Amino acid sequence: MYKSIVLKPRLSEKTYGLSQTNRTYTFDVPAGTNKHSVARAVAAQFEVTVTNVNIANIAGKAKRTITKRKQYRGNDVDIKKAYVTLAEGQSLPLFAADEEAEAKQDAIQEKVDKAAAKQAEKEAKEAAKAAKKEKK
Repeated sequence: MYKSIVLKPRLSEKTYGLSQTNRTYTFDVPAGTNKHSVARAVAAQFEVTVTNVNIANIAGKAKRTITKRKQYRGNDVDIKKAYVTLAEGQSLPLFAADEEAEAKQDAIQEKVDKAAAKQAEKEAKEAAKAAKKEKK
């Protein structure tokens, strides 16, 4: 049964920070699951060692819609989140695209900085030549 659990990762800045500092990944899981089944499902699907699982039930927000004649009240869907902590030295490839994009951005910034330094050096040389000609 645990292989059929749908683990939907929550990808946000907060979960990215948790994954980088604590090796903790956050998943949306079905309402009927427990810690043991989540741990087995993560271990089976990603081939990692799970050390800890915490589960939080998040109640849906109250919503209401007002039309000309009626008011409708309802709730968003309740969510069950699982915080899965992995063993030392293990990680999941959930944020790999973000890390690749960050590496590309760093490479581009490095090229821009190099070009700016080269341009500044060129301008300094030209200014030195101009000053030298004025002295003569």
